[in-house]
Amino acid sequence: MNTPYSIGIIQMRSAGDAPSNRDKIVEKIRLAAAKGASVICTQELFCSDYFCQREDAGVFDLAEPIPGPSTACISKVARELGVVVVASLFERRDAGVYHNTAVVIDADGSVLGLYRKMHIPDDPLYYEKYYFTPGDLGFKAFATKFGRIGVLICWDQWFPEAARLTALRGAEVIFYPTAIGWHPHEKAEFGAAQLDGWQTIQRSHAIANGVYVAAANRIGHEGAAQGGIEFFGGSFVCDPFGRWLCQAGSTEEEILIATVDPKLQETVRRNWPFLRDRRIDNYDDLTRRLVD
Repeated sequence: MNTPYSIGIIQMRSAGDAPSNRDKIVEKIRLAAAKGASVICTQELFCSDYFCQREDAGVFDLAEPIPGPSTACISKVARELGVVVVASLFERRDAGVYHNTAVVIDADGSVLGLYRKMHIPDDPLYYEKYYFTPGDLGFKAFATKFGRIGVLICWDQWFPEAARLTALRGAEVIFYPTAIGWHPHEKAEFGAAQLDGWQTIQRSHAIANGVYVAAANRIGHEGAAQGGIEFFGGSFVCDPFGRWLCQAGSTEEEILIATVDPKLQETVRRNWPFLRDRRIDNYDDLTRRLVD
């Protein structure tokens, strides 16, 4: 398909229980659709606070099956509005097996497919290895009603291999549902550099692969009053040249709208033919941890 389509990025706070957050995300989806978005992406784990700041077995009770309550709710509004939704959920796959999962719901309300987060961090206040089994579905692209999209999740955004393999599957745009922020005691010294690095690495994926990139981050302080995480927002969309199409601030809930034009992707790849010039006969060492 060569028809341009609009995408919507939801940047918001998540607080309270899952039903209230589902109601809130449905309201935001409606607003994004009213602004013209055909493909809409939520932030990472929108149904709850970012619970990975602690290790607590009781938190597993927040997980839900897919299909389940959230997919039913979002499928209903997607079908009503005729939009595609990328929704980031805490998936209960089976007893003791949980994933950080993005579900892609097509414009008819059907579940088109899942992406399970592949790269799982384990850092101070980001104790995700305790909760999430690494993804086992590989890197994927989904043929939605409006275009072929890819999905990666948060920590995945730092890995060029993930973006490359998603692009090779035919993605026109890569969505990154995200929950990233500052440790408040580090913000003064490192905050600007951390935000810039986060945006720069993703823009580099857009350029290297000739794709649009769209990142949806959360905002607000969560956790201990004198610590915790200050989620820094900064959600954005950039084109295959890496040019900013839209960018959110760091403190307010926002809905970003941008246009994905497959013809521009074609033009960029003709002039910057990185995929053509890859030396696939010399990349075997990429499957090794280190190379002697």
